[in-house]
Amino acid sequence: MGTERIADGQDLLFDAELRPNRSLSPKGFRILMAAICLISLAIGGGFFLQGAWPVLGFLGLDVAAIYLAFRLNYRAGGLRETVQLSEQELAVHRIHPGGRRWRWSFQPYWARVRLEVEETEDVGSHGSVVVTSHGRAVRLGRFLAPEERQTFADALSSALRRLGPH
Repeated sequence: MGTERIADGQDLLFDAELRPNRSLSPKGFRILMAAICLISLAIGGGFFLQGAWPVLGFLGLDVAAIYLAFRLNYRAGGLRETVQLSEQELAVHRIHPGGRRWRWSFQPYWARVRLEVEETEDVGSHGSVVVTSHGRAVRLGRFLAPEERQTFADALSSALRRLGPH
């Protein structure tokens, strides 16, 4: 997996990896970009033939902007969060696409999980799963769909409850 793991010899009671969803495959991206290029070229060619040649350049800038937006979106999709639970430790790792890594460690007996949900008119619901212990907190799964966040929070809470009173 490429991340630090809980010490060898410890049986994992819970092991999850969270990644942002990407609905467009790399092949689909190439097809979409080819279609956008062809449509822009056809429209730009029509304007070019009518003497409005600068439109072709602006359409080229539009294609470049769309390509850049998709590339940045795919790069952000490389974010990874892992949550591993053993009897001795609840370890959380966050690995950003650029390689930066964060690690949080909690004593599982004291760790608590809660689901935070915010409702907004323009976006709908969004939120995160929050793991807390002794005044420290880490937010996970902000990129997950609401149902996925709920399922993850329930599964982690259930695993923690099996270790002791929660």
